[in-house]
Parts: sequence; structure tokens; C-alpha cells
Amino acid sequence: MRTIKMFNRVTPEGFFARTDGNLNWTVPDDELDQAAGSGSSSFDTILFGRRTYEMFESFWPHALDAPKVTDPHRPGRSSSAMRDMATFINGAQKIVFSRTRKDVTWTNSRIVHEFVPGEVEAWKGQPGKNMIIFGSGSIVSLLTEHGLIDEYQLVVSPLLLGSGRPLFGGLSKTTKLELLEAKPYRSGNVVIRYARVK
Repeated sequence: MRTIKMFNRVTPEGFFARTDGNLNWTVPDDELDQAAGSGSSSFDTILFGRRTYEMFESFWPHALDAPKVTDPHRPGRSSSAMRDMATFINGAQKIVFSRTRKDVTWTNSRIVHEFVPGEVEAWKGQPGKNMIIFGSGSIVSLLTEHGLIDEYQLVVSPLLLGSGRPLFGGLSKTTKLELLEAKPYRSGNVVIRYARVK
């Protein structure tokens, strides 16, 4: 059975983006980037909401054109982990949930116009590697509401934004989680991994 993992950088307040969607507040961390790059081999599909997809689409398709792949959140910062991430993202299947977007041209992308929990559950039963979702707060909330996310991986950054977009919204019930890992990094970032209690 395939699983769905959510990966998001958040502030201690629970914001995953500034009010305008900007992610320039994230705290750079080479050690964390290396860990994320090496872990990407267990996934073959990325799930997106429309806004996050369009942010990725504006950067990653051309990231490998340059000799060094830069950090999308910190222009000028580059690393081998960014190249690994670009290779993974461009090669993965990409599913974007959108009621308004008509088509997609990015390699290995397709649109799902309506969120149907049973359809997502069926994907989990198909052959293949696991699925991951970045950003996409509205879709993360829908997946959570229907018990479809198996693991939540949060990178808690050492800063307070004051205002921003909350990662979770509109949940009507409690979802119990089991702590799998809490790992601090020298940058001040802390990775927290939770499994959904089934």
C-alpha cells in the first residue's frame, strides 16, 4: 500500500507561508536539504494545490538548465541537494487539484478538477512508490479531514512571522498523531515527524 506524506516548513505559530504566499522567511539549512534530497527516492508522485503547483512550475522546470541549481527561497544559494531535488521534482508524477486551471504543460503533470476522497484512496492501492505533498494548505486540510495523510513531516523554523497562511484550516474533527521523530538542527530548524494514528 502506498502512503501519502506531507512535508512543510512552518513557523511555531503554524504558518506555512506569508499572507501573500511568499516563502522567503524559511531558514536555510544545508544539512536538512541533504536529508530531504536523499529521502526523495522513496516517492514517485507529488500532490499539489493549484497555487503551490504554479509556484513550483515557475521555478523547477528550468532549474537544471543552469550549472548550479539555486534555492528557490534564497536566490544565489545553491547546493548539490538542490540539484537532486530538481531532478526528483521534474521526474515525478505531478497531480494538481484545481477547479479553475484548464491544462498543464509541465512534464508528467495532470489535473484533477474535483477532490474525491475515494479516488485518492484508490491511488494509494495502485503499484508504485509513495506520494508526497508540499505546501498546498487547502489540499492538506482536505486530505487530513478524510484520513488520507499517513505521515506529517514539519520543519519548524526558529522565527515568528506575526501573520501568514495557516497550514490547517476548517478541520471538523480531531486527528490523533504519534510522534516518530523530533530532530533539532544547528540552524535552529527542528524536524518533527508524526504518523496518523489509524
